[in-house]
Amino acid sequence: MDYSFYVATLRFMAHRVKNEGEGEGKDILIMMKDLENAANCIEEHGNLIVDNISLRSTARALAGVAGVLQKHILPETVAAENKEHETRVRWMIDTSMAMVANLTVRAECLTEDEPSTNFTTELPPPPDAVLN
Repeated sequence: MDYSFYVATLRFMAHRVKNEGEGEGKDILIMMKDLENAANCIEEHGNLIVDNISLRSTARALAGVAGVLQKHILPETVAAENKEHETRVRWMIDTSMAMVANLTVRAECLTEDEPSTNFTTELPPPPDAVLN
């Protein structure tokens, strides 16, 4: 499946925050690295694989992406009456929040004797696949 629009959005936000937030705290920089890792993983595998140590910070980073899209991008897209872009933006918001939920639940359910060091979560079909 083609998730290139989502991968590009994740990378854009990670780079933008990193470049603007030179004096930002270590947590912000870690979350931006997590976004880059998520983008690379989705591009390479078509799903998200997160190591257990990064579950919470990746979830926070994806929640931030959803928030920016919801607050800043979606209203402009709706105002422009561009249904195709609106569908993509809504998909990115919904997908980001679904992954936040999956990662958070996984983080809460981890036990010390957990045999796996990674967690994989699938993305829903991209809106282009649904629209066609």
